[in-house]
Amino acid sequence: MRLFAIDTDNNITAFPAAEQIPEGQEHFASEKELGKLAANWPTDRLVQVWNSFAGVAPFDELKQVKKFTDRKTAVARIWKAIQRLDAAPAPQAADVAPKAKEPRKAAKPEDTTPTAREGSKKAIVIDLLKRPDGASLKDIMQATAWQAHSVRGFISGSLTKKMGLTVESFKRPDGERAYRNAE
Repeated sequence: MRLFAIDTDNNITAFPAAEQIPEGQEHFASEKELGKLAANWPTDRLVQVWNSFAGVAPFDELKQVKKFTDRKTAVARIWKAIQRLDAAPAPQAADVAPKAKEPRKAAKPEDTTPTAREGSKKAIVIDLLKRPDGASLKDIMQATAWQAHSVRGFISGSLTKKMGLTVESFKRPDGERAYRNAE
């Protein structure tokens, strides 16, 4: 019986002997041992392990999943799949399960600040907020043809949360509520 090891990238490798397993990798030899290891894993790790097999040769018929009904089912299905690694003839190098597919969208750099497209309503509102006396709700409603609740939601959602702008709300000397970019 072969031993299996899983690394931090969720790659499962079959080894003929325990001495060949790299240090720092968790290893198991049975479904029960895999279950004990998986008891400490977050459930999404089980999904990632399964999806790294699914659809890749020689696991072509396996389908990707979004979640498992329970941890026991996940462990049983993963154990059954990796038995194909054990059934393969012992090669010179260790058998390695295929790597998970790369994400389709590239991550955005952290230091990029979202900007508004020139001439868009977002750009118009940002320009109004940059004025020293800010812009009243009525000013923004008039410039964008939006209703009051839409303006407030836009300031809260698009400007503050998505773009990370600091918009302060204040009362003008005439008592009217106004907003301005605090940066």
